[in-house]
Amino acid sequence: MAVVSANSSDIALLARLLRAEAEGEGTVGMMLVGNVGINRIRANCSDFKGIRTIPQMIYQPHAFEAVIHGYFYQRARENEKRLARKAINGVKHWPAKYSLWYFKPPGNCPSRWYNQPLVGRYKSHCFYEPTAETCQNVYNTF
Repeated sequence: MAVVSANSSDIALLARLLRAEAEGEGTVGMMLVGNVGINRIRANCSDFKGIRTIPQMIYQPHAFEAVIHGYFYQRARENEKRLARKAINGVKHWPAKYSLWYFKPPGNCPSRWYNQPLVGRYKSHCFYEPTAETCQNVYNTF
């Protein structure tokens, strides 16, 4: 059962984001991007207050670098659509289970990002989840 509303256009949009942001990280890496995106929609805190849809989440200013590159605008493939549906249905993986941020640093992961603690790294991406004081709701999403 979906944890956020999504039609076929939303699924394709999320699929394109997964590929454009993390294709080099493989299936799990793309799922982690999906987890962060779905968390942003459901958490309603921090920089993500009022974000309620997949398009709002993806096109939020400065949210994802991929949207400024042409690769993002290529047609979604079935594999990425399958992963997008899994994320939309609430399948989560550590370290993105409750993460709201990730990025790919040139070296080691900083211990904090947007003043939130590092929870882990998957391949070249570092993941950061908010503290309960900053965003209790992210821990209640599902």
